[in-house]
Amino acid sequence: MSEVVSIRDMVVSFSGYRALNSVSIGVKAGESFGLVGESGSGKSTLLRAVAGLNSFDSGSLRVNGKDYSGHRRDRDFYRTVQMVFQDPYGSLHPRQTVDRLLLEPLAIHGFTDTETRIARALDEVGLGSGFRFRFSHQLSGGQRQRVAIARALILEPKVLLLDEPTSALDASIQAEILNLLEQTRKDRGLTFIMVSHDLAVISHMCERLAVMKSGEIVETLTVEQLRAREVTSDYTRQLMIASEGFRREPA
Repeated sequence: MSEVVSIRDMVVSFSGYRALNSVSIGVKAGESFGLVGESGSGKSTLLRAVAGLNSFDSGSLRVNGKDYSGHRRDRDFYRTVQMVFQDPYGSLHPRQTVDRLLLEPLAIHGFTDTETRIARALDEVGLGSGFRFRFSHQLSGGQRQRVAIARALILEPKVLLLDEPTSALDASIQAEILNLLEQTRKDRGLTFIMVSHDLAVISHMCERLAVMKSGEIVETLTVEQLRAREVTSDYTRQLMIASEGFRREPA
């Protein structure tokens, strides 16, 4: 199966600080690929570099067979790749209704069947037409993230970039959003690249993952290897221990 996203030797620097140091990953069509690591490891920087929100100094990026190394993203790119951000409070314009938030990408890309697409997108994420003319401040955190997912899906992309899509939500809502994303991936045959600090989330959502530390990939493994603790890096083992939480020693 061919790679939909191919990153080779990517370097990202900020004011002399190397945030990504020769990072390479390949993600196949229909795959859900996870990026894990502690804060500052470079996970979100990598995702934002793919999305075009950060530039990269060197290396290559190919998406759906097209080279985006050193080039600005075009409309075809954003038809193919969409991103869902961590904070549903910050990623939606507070003075726009849900209808306007969903209409904007359709207008930019020249779609004319806007009514049908908006209704279908809201239905797909479990929100009815009654939400169309509400403002984001009238919605709960989970509802806002559903709108953000609908906005990402409305252009029918092939790849979704997910930057901690549930970490800002209450625990009771997180599972609902993760299940929604997983069902959408299966229904649409989407490819996911998902950032999370939570190994349990990655284990539930992804087939493969890359462990990142200090802007580099420590190791790449399957979720089966992670569950069986077949890891090669001490850093990955430390992450696994940390994700299990505090365990009281026996008296």
